[in-house]
Amino acid sequence: MIQTPYYLIDRAKLSRNMEIIDRLRAASGAKALLALKCFATWPVFDQMRAHMDGTTSSSLYELRLGRERFGKETHAYSVGWSDHEIAEAVDYADKIIFNSIGQLERFDNRSAAIERGLRLNPRFSTSGFDLADPARPFSRLGEWDAARIETVMDRISGFMIHYNCENADFDLFDRQLSRIEDEFGALLKRLKWVSLGGGIHFTGEGYPVDRLAARLRSFAERFGVQVYLEPGEAAITNAASLEVTVIDTLHNGKDLAVVDASVEAHMLDLLIYRQPARMEVAGDHPWMVCGKSCLAGDIFGEFSFPAPLQVGDRLSIADAAGYTMVKKNWFNGVKMPSIVVREPDGALTLKREFGYADYESSLG
Repeated sequence: MIQTPYYLIDRAKLSRNMEIIDRLRAASGAKALLALKCFATWPVFDQMRAHMDGTTSSSLYELRLGRERFGKETHAYSVGWSDHEIAEAVDYADKIIFNSIGQLERFDNRSAAIERGLRLNPRFSTSGFDLADPARPFSRLGEWDAARIETVMDRISGFMIHYNCENADFDLFDRQLSRIEDEFGALLKRLKWVSLGGGIHFTGEGYPVDRLAARLRSFAERFGVQVYLEPGEAAITNAASLEVTVIDTLHNGKDLAVVDASVEAHMLDLLIYRQPARMEVAGDHPWMVCGKSCLAGDIFGEFSFPAPLQVGDRLSIADAAGYTMVKKNWFNGVKMPSIVVREPDGALTLKREFGYADYESSLG
């Protein structure tokens, strides 16, 4: 038995998302790039590569990983490229997308050998969290002034427009895309490609994939552009879990179970956005499941189980792929979860185990 904690990626569940991506690509003509900021666990890139067109990045290291481990088309985006990064970025990328006109102009000559794009900020988004809202007041994420963008249209071939965030509402997507068409249509007609970013929850249960495909095809035909999508969460929804073991139980007004993992170290987004973890359990015995770090609020959530929890019980925390492995850290020196893949035949393959040497080397 593999020692917990570990992230368990299920290839069969991943296949379900890949099949939907295939369907969307075929019906819409859009290309799908894996957003490495959300999921960059390359041991399963062999499976994803057959269903996606490449990767998109947010930094030089993500860019390099996409080129070397995924291959295919590689888009390079960063909020800000540094002088010492740009040559390497251009060497790895098929397209480089600048966050601002200032960056485009600064690196004009050094990026002229490949296709270039600009991030467009439409000044609205679907995010319900100010922390994650790219259109928040005083946002640094992209250009929004059509008149200013007009001055550099001769240097770019595409826009990247990232404004969706866990958007499961197709009608909202449709309305907002129409607004972009109305406000920026004259510029869109002069481009070769447009990336509509990620955050469209089209692999969610009941999402109208066919309607989305038709809308994307209509957009592409109206403006004569190749459409790109950048699925992150949509690519790996429900495809992985965090497997943990109960290592202690207490009672302090509630029944408490301490597990051998940490929310802050291993599922940080839950703390950032103040959301509970998800477990597929039910029963008559309520327990608070707690992480093992010293942070008082290191709590996975409260769940009801079919029987009281005991030391040694194994628990499975669901939907632990997106924004988890890319954010794991060494807080408290808690052992970092291993990476395990469940193969189609059910066998478990240990892909990576982390130990003291990894902790030590990360600090000096």
